[in-house]
Amino acid sequence: MSQQPSRDRAAGPGGPVPAGGDGAGEGPADGGRRSLPATAAATTAEQPWPVRLLSAKIGDYVARMSTVWVEGQLVQVTRRPGQATAFCVLRDADVDMSLSVTTSVRVLDALGPALVEGARVVVRATPEFWARRGSLQMRADAIRPVGAGELLARVEELKRVLAAEGLFAAERKKPLPFLPRVVGLVCGRASAAEHDVLVTARGRWPGVRFEVREVVVQGVDAVAQVSRALAELDGMDEVDVVVVARGGGSLEDLLPFSNEALVRAVAACRTPVVSAIGHEVDSPLLDLVADVRASTPTDAGRRVVPAVAEELAGVAGARDRLRRALDARLSAEASQVRALRARPVLADPGRGLAERREAVGAARARARRAVAAVLERDAAEVAGLRRAVRTLSPASTLERGYAVVQDADGRVLRSSLEADPGDQLRVRLAAGELVVDVEAQVDAEGRVLDPFA
Repeated sequence: MSQQPSRDRAAGPGGPVPAGGDGAGEGPADGGRRSLPATAAATTAEQPWPVRLLSAKIGDYVARMSTVWVEGQLVQVTRRPGQATAFCVLRDADVDMSLSVTTSVRVLDALGPALVEGARVVVRATPEFWARRGSLQMRADAIRPVGAGELLARVEELKRVLAAEGLFAAERKKPLPFLPRVVGLVCGRASAAEHDVLVTARGRWPGVRFEVREVVVQGVDAVAQVSRALAELDGMDEVDVVVVARGGGSLEDLLPFSNEALVRAVAACRTPVVSAIGHEVDSPLLDLVADVRASTPTDAGRRVVPAVAEELAGVAGARDRLRRALDARLSAEASQVRALRARPVLADPGRGLAERREAVGAARARARRAVAAVLERDAAEVAGLRRAVRTLSPASTLERGYAVVQDADGRVLRSSLEADPGDQLRVRLAAGELVVDVEAQVDAEGRVLDPFA
């Protein structure tokens, strides 16, 4: 295919577009009698542009574009015998997009061993628009392979960005189930990694079930196929854990597992994901975003299921420990019961009651003696008081021969002068009373007083 300048290729079927304005104002069918709009915004259904005019304008726009450096993966390299031009496709490493590229065979030969399917390259190319078929392609004059150091630097930069977003944070990690119902496995077709995971897991737990998705695990299609398989397994309710496994390889072979799109797909999974990529020394970004990192596919098989022998041994050990603990507890309780039975109070239960009965009887006797002593002391005190009262009472005085004399009004007389002759007095004795008439008054010296003196 000849490579003419885009302005020449943008000519319509009747030849190149005349210079001086892309043909606007000329009518292709009426000999120039119909005027065409000058801009695309001015076109209407009644006044459209012909295809050749639009193609010419696109070609002119593309021709003014600058040469650009583009990065991608080199795929579908085609050489034809006897031609100096080679055709290839430059594909984006992260998404399903590509551009057609033409270049000199000498440029491809300069790559040497680096020219392999899926190689990462940077291309210096100029955009070209082919008007006849309305296609855009890039004409490359230099192709350089991307070195391992540059790839590592880009991976480190992506690692820093994703870490700042929190995709590698420990609190995001989900724990693995103790015994998953189904294990999802994403691996290469008939790969050693698939064999290692299946054999190891089934050797530890023979009843484990797998949902295997065999995909491309390196090259330009790896990211898309692994992401699609991962999403499919994550959408299955019975799948409790997903293993992404691949054997060892070069930096470029493992590069899809440091792809940003795949890393974000793993971070979005609701199912725990185990990364088993390469060997112990390999560390793709998938290891950091996964919930569990396995050093090898064999290690992943050990991590996703428990070992039957270990679990049975653990159950047997727990049963033995429980039996020993129960025997020790029963033995301790039996010893305590024997010690209780050996106590005197349990050997002779009535002995304790007898002791309590004796103590109650002694207390009652002491109480009775104490009460009797108090009563006796109080009785003696009452008798003494009674004697004192009797001694001091008027009756006691009367008993000693004295008498109480009262007049008719009951007033006690203390002097003979208080009664007149002829008065009637009451004389109270110790036993009984006397009523007497006063005949005369006698003074203290025994003289009879004359009432008329």
